[in-house]
Amino acid sequence: MIEKETTFFSEGSRLKATLYYPDDLPANGPHPALIVNSGYQGFNEFYPKMFARNMTKRGYICLGFDYRGMADSEGEKGTVLIEQQVEDIRNAITFMQSQEDVDDHRIGLIGWGMGAANVVLAGGKARNVAGVAALNGFYDGERWLKSIHTFDEYTRILDEVQVDRTRRVLEGESQLADTFAHYPLDPATEDYVGKELSQVYGFGHPTRLQFTESIIDVKVEKVVRDLAPAPLFIGHGSRNTLHPYDEATSLYEAASSPKTLYTIDGRHNDFMYGDHPEFLILCDRLQEFFDSAFAASASPIRSVSA
Repeated sequence: MIEKETTFFSEGSRLKATLYYPDDLPANGPHPALIVNSGYQGFNEFYPKMFARNMTKRGYICLGFDYRGMADSEGEKGTVLIEQQVEDIRNAITFMQSQEDVDDHRIGLIGWGMGAANVVLAGGKARNVAGVAALNGFYDGERWLKSIHTFDEYTRILDEVQVDRTRRVLEGESQLADTFAHYPLDPATEDYVGKELSQVYGFGHPTRLQFTESIIDVKVEKVVRDLAPAPLFIGHGSRNTLHPYDEATSLYEAASSPKTLYTIDGRHNDFMYGDHPEFLILCDRLQEFFDSAFAASASPIRSVSA
């Protein structure tokens, strides 16, 4: 895999990014491309790079980047808002459409974890996105938060969010809190994060409580139909206790065709290693999905309707 460091702007903030190229990319182009997006507290250096290392072997140019405020990307540190990350992805799409070696009708999105909601939202608004893969995500933020908290815990969270909203209005700033104050990790994910993700530069920065309000506002199922006619691939771990499998089935039921629901034999990220058999199978399924999506996007009928 060949790596090329680059940057692009998202609503005035310069974001650090990497273009990943296959070692044996044919000279004749343009070529299909994937924009790989990480989840909460995720960075280009980890999941996007892991997917890129495997998907470039399958002939795709890939782009990974750090969201606004993450690592060395510009933006306010600690501010994590889903709506801003969706803007970052839309601007990443525009950036890729400007690359001479990229076919702007064959661009796909991959989103992991919280990034799964992001790519569906971005894909529904952007033009010429040929396919979207949402992996191990949640798609109704309020429902998801209620599912992982007791009633008393959730009531307390709502009170804290309201107090923080008042603080922002009267004092101009959201309160910084522990990274996982309202986004608690299940034991398996916490173990993985401690061993793998915690070592990534920039990981674990305190997050402003406005983030929780942003989660509560996420209602992907209400807008997923906007993604059509671009196809949707939903991949989800059968034993995922961080983002329950019901999130995937609920999104699948709300989505228009063409749609695919793929069950991963795993939890949230216990299989997320570059050489893990289940991860490699997932990459095979993604290749099949995007090859089909890109073939459809190249047809005259699809091009007119997109």
